[in-house]
Amino acid sequence: METPGSQSSLHRANLERVVRAVRLAGSLTQAEIARTTGLSAATVSNIVRELKDGGTVEVTPTSAGGRRARSVSLSGDAGIVIGVDFGHTHLRVAVGNLAHQVLAEESEPLDVDASSTQGFDRAEELVNRLIAATGVDRSKIAGVGLGVPGPIDVESGTLGSTAILPGWTGTKPAEELRGRLGVPVHVDNDANLGALGELVWGSGRGVRDLAYIKVASGVGAGLVISGKIYRGPGGTAGEIGHITLDESGPVCRCGNRGCLETFAAARYVLPLLQSSHGTDLTMEGVVRLARDGDPGCRRVIADVGRHIGSGVANLCNLLNPSRVVLGGDLAEAGELVLGPIRESVGRYAIPSAARQLSVLPGALGGRAEVLGALALALSEMGDSTLLDGTLHAATPAFT
Repeated sequence: METPGSQSSLHRANLERVVRAVRLAGSLTQAEIARTTGLSAATVSNIVRELKDGGTVEVTPTSAGGRRARSVSLSGDAGIVIGVDFGHTHLRVAVGNLAHQVLAEESEPLDVDASSTQGFDRAEELVNRLIAATGVDRSKIAGVGLGVPGPIDVESGTLGSTAILPGWTGTKPAEELRGRLGVPVHVDNDANLGALGELVWGSGRGVRDLAYIKVASGVGAGLVISGKIYRGPGGTAGEIGHITLDESGPVCRCGNRGCLETFAAARYVLPLLQSSHGTDLTMEGVVRLARDGDPGCRRVIADVGRHIGSGVANLCNLLNPSRVVLGGDLAEAGELVLGPIRESVGRYAIPSAARQLSVLPGALGGRAEVLGALALALSEMGDSTLLDGTLHAATPAFT
C-alpha cells in the first residue's frame, strides 16, 4: 500500500506524469518530456526504460536540432479511442490508437431532420463496423469523444437549443451513446473539437492560445487558452456568431438582429447568389466558383471574410490569441477569404494584438472535428489504466 509522500507514491506520480505528457502529445523526445514534466533528464530516462520494459511505450530513434534523440510514444496496442462527429449533413467516425495514429475513418450522409434516436442508431452501427474492420480487441477501448453542433450544458450534459439539429434539443448525447457502447463517452460542441483537432494535428500545433473559427450552417469558435479548451461556466464560450455587427440587420435564429452569423453562415449567404447561380448552390460550390474566377462568388467570399474579421478583431481585443484558424468549407477559399479577414483585423483590432496574430486556414478540412473527438477522448482518459494494465484486462465493452 502506497503512503502519500513515500518514495513509491512519488515514483507512481512521476510515471503518470510522463505517460500523460506522451499521451497528450502523441510522441515526445526524452528532452521534451523533461521540459514538459519538469523532471530531470536522468529521472525521465529511467522512467522511459521502465515503461518500455512494461510494454506501455515504444522508443524509436529520431533527431532533434540535428542531434540524435529518442522519440517516445505510447504502444500502438496499448488501447484505442473512438471519435464520433455529428454535423449538419454528415456523420463521421474515426478509430485511433493511443499513439495518435488513425486506424480507420468513415463518413456518411446524415439527414438533419432525423431524430436523435435514428442518429445514434447510425453512429452505433458505424462504430461497430469500423471496430470490426480494424480487427482491434474491443476490450482495449479507452473511451469515446463525441461532437455535436450545438451548446452542451457543462453540468447536466444536455444539448441546448439548436436550429441545426432541432429534434435533438434537450437530449443528453454522452449518456445516450454511453448506454449503447458501454464505455466512457465525453461530449463537446463541434467548434471546440475543431480547435482540439487543429491544436493536436493541424494548423494549431506549437501554440497555446488560439481560436478556431468554424463557418458552416452557423458560425462558432473554439477557444484554446494556455493549451486548454475554454468552455466557460455554462459551456457556451465561443459563440462568436452572435456578436452584433448591425442592430438593424437581418433577424438571427437567436432572436437578435445583425449577428455575425447573419452575414457569414451558409443559410444567409447562399440566397445572395441564388438569382444568378440557382437554388442548388452550396458553400463548397461557391468556394469552387470563386477560386475559378466567378466575380459574384468572389465578392460574396470577400464580404464574408471582412465580416468574420470584425468578429476576430473583437476576439483579439479581448483574448489576444496568437493564432486564428479558419475551418469549414470556407477555409478552402484560401487568400480570397483570409486576406479580407486580416484586413478587418488590422482595421478594428488593437495594433499590438493584430501584430501578434497569424490567421491560417485549417489543415484538416472536414476531419478537424472527428480528430478533435479523438483528442478529447485521449485527454480525458486516466493514466492509471495504462500503468495498471486494467485497460488490457477489461471485459468486452459492447457488442
